[in-house]
Amino acid sequence: MDDSTLQTPPTQSALRTLTPPSSSSSSQLNLSAEAASKHIDRLLNSSYHTGPSRTIYSDRFIPSRSGSNFALFDLVSPKASSTAEGREDTSSAYATLLRAALFGPETSGGVAFPATPDKRSTPSRNIFRYKSETRRSMHSLLPFGFDEAVQGVNHSPVKAPRKVPRSPYKVLDAPALQDDFYLNLVDWSSHNVLAVGLGNCVYLWNACSSKVTKLCDLGIDDSVCSVGWAQRGTHLAVGTSTGKVQIWDASRCKRVRTMEGHRLRVGALAWSSSLLSSGGRDKTIFQRDIRAQDDFVSKLSGHKSEVCGLKWSYDNRELASGGNDNRLFVWNQHSTQPVLKYCEHTAAVKAIAWSPHLHGLLASGGGTADRCIRFWNTTTNSHLSCMDTGSQVCNLVWSKNVNELVSTHGYSQNQIIVWRYPTMSKLATLTGHTYRVLYLAISPDGQTIVTGAGDETLRFWNVFPSPKSQNTDSEIGASFLGRTTIR
Repeated sequence: MDDSTLQTPPTQSALRTLTPPSSSSSSQLNLSAEAASKHIDRLLNSSYHTGPSRTIYSDRFIPSRSGSNFALFDLVSPKASSTAEGREDTSSAYATLLRAALFGPETSGGVAFPATPDKRSTPSRNIFRYKSETRRSMHSLLPFGFDEAVQGVNHSPVKAPRKVPRSPYKVLDAPALQDDFYLNLVDWSSHNVLAVGLGNCVYLWNACSSKVTKLCDLGIDDSVCSVGWAQRGTHLAVGTSTGKVQIWDASRCKRVRTMEGHRLRVGALAWSSSLLSSGGRDKTIFQRDIRAQDDFVSKLSGHKSEVCGLKWSYDNRELASGGNDNRLFVWNQHSTQPVLKYCEHTAAVKAIAWSPHLHGLLASGGGTADRCIRFWNTTTNSHLSCMDTGSQVCNLVWSKNVNELVSTHGYSQNQIIVWRYPTMSKLATLTGHTYRVLYLAISPDGQTIVTGAGDETLRFWNVFPSPKSQNTDSEIGASFLGRTTIR
């Protein structure tokens, strides 16, 4: 296509029509040109001018500020001031308010918040601020309010439950281990030595070397009813069926002394520094100071039946005792009568454990007719909670590494349960014993427990984590050591 076929652009043609010929009336042409120019201006500026009867909208969204209350913030409307200086003032005021709302009033550069139109003398303190009474925690962002939270819903991050091995890592044969609920024949020392009463003898098993030592033989006319290690050192107390309490130095396998006082068997022992408490079938508790020449320094009376459970608190200020009279008593260091009495259990109270995590928190378990674990606050003398376990509660021990405890049971499940406190949710249920799990002790590192039963076995379980890591295995239970005999 050559140049001769090109059409003249419309704008040039329009401009030609507006060019006045020299022979026309100048006044008439000037009016026509002025009208055409105004028409073109209206077309070009149609987005910015509105007619009296309707609003003309453009293809871009331009918000209307005609309804904005700029006086509320002492800002000047864009229509009231179109100068560059006015726009800069408005932008500066807005930036100041936005900065104060996002980062607090102290970052606003000392500019006071503007007042509302009707209260200009008293600036409002709620503009771009949260009221202190309306501030909500992060729980309020949940689908349901924190105060109206669904019962049983835990708002903390979900944590995977810790895995507890379901099988014992070691089993020891313990011939002649008696099936008697009222005896306490197993204890674990701070030096990692296990003491076990078998018939009329006491045997020591070293958990580090697996060496077995025979500590003593009481003869055919006597038998072992309880064993208890001193909190520190190598002294072991042995309660006998004839009512005597013997003190042995395990490092030398030598008896230090024999103390009398009880008329019947001694089934419970508990140490508090150099003070030894012994509970007997004669319903009494004797306080013995092994440094004194006398067999006992005081006698505690209150139980109506055999004393089968004794535990000193971790601060050595309170002694808890349980008896076959279904009673749980708490004594102090100087009392000869119980300072606290709990009578809610409906069966013998042998299982007793003080919490190492909370001062004054005491757990107790009842026998076959009770089956409950109860928690007490001895500081406020209050009953905290009760958990029905469904089986006879034989023993309780608290982990010193985590806020958990383990219970052993007799009729009819013969099981071991690891609980998380205070929810009392089950972390693990361990089975293996074929008789009542009457005996329980915990290792000095707080990770391993040993259980004993009338099936004449001792079983070792890794149930608690280490203080540093929940995945670190105990040095004692690092491997399966097989099944041996304690004799």
